[in-house]
Amino acid sequence: MAAQSEPPRHRNDGYGGVTRPGDAAQQPATPAATVVLLRDAATPEVLMLRKNSRIAFGGMWVFPGGRIDAEDGADGATPEAAARNAAARETHEEAGIAAAPDDFVWFAHWTPPPDTPKRFATWFFAARAADHDVSIDGGEIEDHQWITPAAALERHAAGDIDLVPPTWVTLHQLAAHDTVEAALAHFSAIPARVYETHIAQRADGTRVAMWEGDAGYVDCDANAAGERHRLVMTQGGFTFENTVDTA
Repeated sequence: MAAQSEPPRHRNDGYGGVTRPGDAAQQPATPAATVVLLRDAATPEVLMLRKNSRIAFGGMWVFPGGRIDAEDGADGATPEAAARNAAARETHEEAGIAAAPDDFVWFAHWTPPPDTPKRFATWFFAARAADHDVSIDGGEIEDHQWITPAAALERHAAGDIDLVPPTWVTLHQLAAHDTVEAALAHFSAIPARVYETHIAQRADGTRVAMWEGDAGYVDCDANAAGERHRLVMTQGGFTFENTVDTA
């Protein structure tokens, strides 16, 4: 009998193969940082930038950010301070917005699985956007938009925009807040979440990204019964299942 073929992946599932217990990366992930800029409207809006299709994460809609350079960690800066500096620098380079690193709220850190083709270990910050015009150069960044998190998720579900899983999960979390103040207060009140991603496959072939607390996380078993802390990535869309991280 011929082997059953795997269901097609979601177009934004850029992870490698399934993770196995004990898997280790051959090269460390590149340190990076990003900042989620928020502004008040009828409901909060977030600044999204569209990457040039010819570079890393090409065509994706992302938050301002990029790799942490040596200059960001000058003068004995801590890793967190270097990440803040990088996020502010990239925001100015990509969007023409001057942001103050000390105003950023650190709320997450994301590391992809060991065999992901392009691995960035990324600090995620959030901040209220000052009243600035956005200026992109049409090179690395091709487009920008202020958009509500809910609208961005709807456009992704419709296939209109592309989002990597960490961006999608962040938008999902932001959609729960009615004001910028509420979102920033929430992130300030809880410890930063650490996402070290494991990829597994359910019995039906669907791939899932799992994080600490999921019943299948340690053994990389998507079929394990119990708590859920995962992103289900079907060809038709993403679904966040979370019974452990409810803060």
